[in-house]
Amino acid sequence: MPRPPHAVLPLAAIRVLEVGGGTALSYVGKLFADFGAEVLKLEPPGGDPLRRQAPLVETGEGRESALFAWLSTNKRSLTADTAAASGLERARQLLPGCDVLLDARPRDEREAAPLGIGLQHLVAAELSDFGDSGPYRDFAATDTVLRALAGVFACTGPAEGPPSLLGGIAGAVTAALAAFNAVAAALWSGAGRRLEISLHEANIAVAEYQAAQSVTNPEVERRYGVNRFAPTCPLGVYRCKEGWLGVSVVTPAQFRGFCEMIGIPEIGHDPRFVVGLDRLRHVEELEALFVPRLLGRSAEEWFAEAIRRRLPFAVVPDMATLLQTPTHRARDAFATVERGNARFEGPTLPQRLTRTPPLPGGRAPRAGEHDGMAAPPARGPAAPRPVPLPLAGLRVVDLSMGWAGPLCTRQLADLGAEVIKVEACQYPDWWRGVDPRPAFFAERRYEQDVRFAVLNRNKAGITLDLTRPEGKALLKRLVRDADAVVENYAREVLPKLGLDYAALSAERPDLVMLSMPAFGLEGPWRDARAYGSTLEHASGLPTVSGAADWPPTTNQLAYGDPIGGLNAAAALLVALLHRRRTGEGQQIDLAQVECMFTLAAPWIIAASVTGDAGPRLGNRHPELVPHGAFPCRDEGWTVVAAQDDAAWARLARAIGRPDLAEDPALATAAGRRIREGALEEAIATWTAGRTAEAAMAALQAAGVAAGAVLWPSALKRDPHLAARGFWQDAERPFIGRHEQPSAPFREAGKGPYAVRRPAPTLGQDNTAVLGGLLGLRPEELQRLEAEGIIGCDAVPVAQRKARTPII
Repeated sequence: MPRPPHAVLPLAAIRVLEVGGGTALSYVGKLFADFGAEVLKLEPPGGDPLRRQAPLVETGEGRESALFAWLSTNKRSLTADTAAASGLERARQLLPGCDVLLDARPRDEREAAPLGIGLQHLVAAELSDFGDSGPYRDFAATDTVLRALAGVFACTGPAEGPPSLLGGIAGAVTAALAAFNAVAAALWSGAGRRLEISLHEANIAVAEYQAAQSVTNPEVERRYGVNRFAPTCPLGVYRCKEGWLGVSVVTPAQFRGFCEMIGIPEIGHDPRFVVGLDRLRHVEELEALFVPRLLGRSAEEWFAEAIRRRLPFAVVPDMATLLQTPTHRARDAFATVERGNARFEGPTLPQRLTRTPPLPGGRAPRAGEHDGMAAPPARGPAAPRPVPLPLAGLRVVDLSMGWAGPLCTRQLADLGAEVIKVEACQYPDWWRGVDPRPAFFAERRYEQDVRFAVLNRNKAGITLDLTRPEGKALLKRLVRDADAVVENYAREVLPKLGLDYAALSAERPDLVMLSMPAFGLEGPWRDARAYGSTLEHASGLPTVSGAADWPPTTNQLAYGDPIGGLNAAAALLVALLHRRRTGEGQQIDLAQVECMFTLAAPWIIAASVTGDAGPRLGNRHPELVPHGAFPCRDEGWTVVAAQDDAAWARLARAIGRPDLAEDPALATAAGRRIREGALEEAIATWTAGRTAEAAMAALQAAGVAAGAVLWPSALKRDPHLAARGFWQDAERPFIGRHEQPSAPFREAGKGPYAVRRPAPTLGQDNTAVLGGLLGLRPEELQRLEAEGIIGCDAVPVAQRKARTPII
């Protein structure tokens, strides 16, 4: 999907000042820069430390980080040491001419010398590891420490442990997307704001599924082994005659289809295996049946058959293969990054706006390349006082289901948008449950799933049978007064229903419509079905995860869903900012698999630079030594990372081994690498006598990055999150009191954005929306309900008519 010639850049009118360090900050800046904003990156003398992170490329001016170059495409670099008075003065000269300040300086520097105070037009976002309050606010952190304390790792890995730690930049990218969404929403509001973003809280979005499910299904909080996850089975990566196949089976129909595909149809009808948890309880028996059969054909052959049968499977490529995949090449999923004389490829931004796409790749500046630029002219007069919520006045019609789409719209709803969720009584949101048995409907269990409640708060909910002419007509009327539509149906569904972008934009020409197909709206894989796990499998991430002797390893139950949802919100906000400036709407073709490529970026870039993604390191780190998850009392685990050489010496003393701290052979990471196994044993001996929380506290007191590996449900008892008011009480019919996680962004100095209303029950707002907003009379609503076009009760599977499916 080449970039159209002369396509405008939607954020070209915005100027951003990027101050501080870290991958999260750099990726927020990349999102702005690649969409056309002028991003001024302030670097300390000698350049950002990330310029020295492997893999390195020869630029003609020395060797520099390829990953840093990818993070810095299309930015300008200026030298300014903001820890010194002269650097602060330079930043203060630049800020009046900027719209956005991205500030990730250490907290003591930010508090001692705040930037942007008094600039009423400015959107200032302060990024920190744990936020500006709470007992962890001054903790040392790495990407893995943040994710351990966010509940991301506990469920992955061998049953006996250790939990498997996905390396790379996944935590930073996840947090950066949340930060970008908050800033973009503030820009949409047209008034300055000061925002606080916690990288830790942003990553809880990945663990929300298990945290919510654990309320009613405690089985989700166990490690069942590599490539095994509750509450479904099979879910993982399996060897084929050639290559590896990612398998995700959730519904009873999918299990029947899988069994038919591999030649054991009778197993698909065995009553012991109707639902996922039952299949997981028999996983050894089932794998003994299907693993040998998968060896009979190649992964490519199985994938082609899965597309035909509408099963959510994927070939699991290594990084070199991923880079050459024709489907991705045709969509320009990878593009050239330039840094001096160096040329290599990295992922392009996945937010594919069809009218105003991002720049594919680009040039990264040398350190201080733009030092001579004058301060830009100051922006206009101060904007009016902001409304309480930045997206107040925005209306979104939400046709999405499951996790990714509803997370996208939940972010918008949390920020104040009016989100109207549309379901059908015949096909309610599948996160209400997929159990086909009559008791599920008779007892209204579809109203009792906490997962649905967490993903759909702050939204209104209506029902419309979109297979019926009157249901379609009502949706079109709703769209006339909406700013945006979000949908994640299978690609062919809305065109068959006459409700695709062409049809809906005829109702509102400036409509922004976001579609979230797994592999894009066009191409040979456009009809492939996928869950979040399928997207992770197809991204190649399992091939760089886990220990070297493991099969390619699924890292999380469904990484692709939250990552897709966060990227979708970013795409929608960029398109809305463009529409606000130009009046133009457009469709967004967000291939969710491409959203995963940014998580795999370090290995994709390494494969492009060197031809090899590098060895699988398990829980070790390519630069930090030692690094890993260590056993503690009461079956706990703590992540420990020596973030630099000085931290190593403090770590050695904290575990009672001053001899190691004073050993000159261990003074550098290279020296420690030679004896890494012995150092890990020393740490494990010390942690084994302490709880995970006590080990973390002792090491953090010594200035060492450490974090307990928390189960998702334990997040609700975490003292830091409690102190920050992260968990909010909500009351909902059929569930009662339950806890809702807050958005990871807030107005600086204030509490989290409120959960203003619980998730709707099925059809709860039919009268308010169809009657109040569209003006239907009570007798019309009664007729629609009698005819089954609207309603408040889910139709049992056995009673559903044969109509065009909408899932």
